[in-house]
Amino acid sequence: MRWEEPYWLIAVLPAAAAAWAAWHWLESRRASWSFPDGGALAHLAHGWGPSLAREIPYALRAAALVLCAAALARPQAVRRQAAGLTEGIDILLAMDTSTSMRALDFAPLDRIGAAKETAKRFITGRTADRIGVLDFGGAPLLNCPLTLDYDAVNDTIDSLEPGMTGVEGTAIGDGITAAVNHLRPGRAKSKVIILLTDGRSNTGLIDPLTAAKAAAAYGIKIYTIGTGKRGQSLIPIDQPGGGRALVPIDDDLDDEILTQIAEATGGKYFRAQSLRELSLIYSEIDRMEKAPVERPQTVSYTDLYPWFLVPALLLLSSEVWLTRTWLLRVP
Repeated sequence: MRWEEPYWLIAVLPAAAAAWAAWHWLESRRASWSFPDGGALAHLAHGWGPSLAREIPYALRAAALVLCAAALARPQAVRRQAAGLTEGIDILLAMDTSTSMRALDFAPLDRIGAAKETAKRFITGRTADRIGVLDFGGAPLLNCPLTLDYDAVNDTIDSLEPGMTGVEGTAIGDGITAAVNHLRPGRAKSKVIILLTDGRSNTGLIDPLTAAKAAAAYGIKIYTIGTGKRGQSLIPIDQPGGGRALVPIDDDLDDEILTQIAEATGGKYFRAQSLRELSLIYSEIDRMEKAPVERPQTVSYTDLYPWFLVPALLLLSSEVWLTRTWLLRVP
């Protein structure tokens, strides 16, 4: 236990001095009777009853003052959690937001909805990792920098929508390059990009394999996830005259290049054709990516003043009640 404001303990001294003075004053005080022939009753003034009536109220007040002074000093229980190792890495979620992510082949969700749901579930399982979000369509956009504020990360993921970069196409190489540039300055021993896409790289300035080699040079591992059923899928398209039509699109995933990107960095390529498969992929990545980091010692404090203040109030209440009932004195 410790005292947060110990100077209040000085107030115990006047309380103790007042109790001592009251005690000596009571010792020197004697009851007397003005009634004639009161000698026969004088022994009653020196029994235990009158002594209680004189001494107990002062003792209760003095004890209450001491407890109030202790409560004002804010006693606190100290709890220390020993330092140790925990898991902590830097993870950047690079998510494709091209318009084809509206495809309805991850029932009951579309591709972007399935990607968002499983990514948020993946984040729930992390405790000490810095996580960021980057989306790319025809151009990359850093939505959320690396942070331990998982609520902010989840809010960012919720805001992702197909076509939000405003540039058509799928620039995988540019997305990887932007992710590498954001991860590179970090001091974590392990840095990971989880890249999710449903298409092939068809625009951008940087070749995907060149970007992957740059990631490997900085010790950044890339896990690639290809989403979408093989064959044709349906995608909703808004018609100029109003209404919405379902238009078939062909599977356009480049499994080979995604595999090469992952292997060049020591990662792994996964193919997901359903919501369940996508969930299992994130679970596997979660198991594979664990890195120990030092955790500083944490100290927490719990105020204990109620344990002093409540007894003080009870003592004062008892003093008031006793002096008006059992210890009532008649002048």
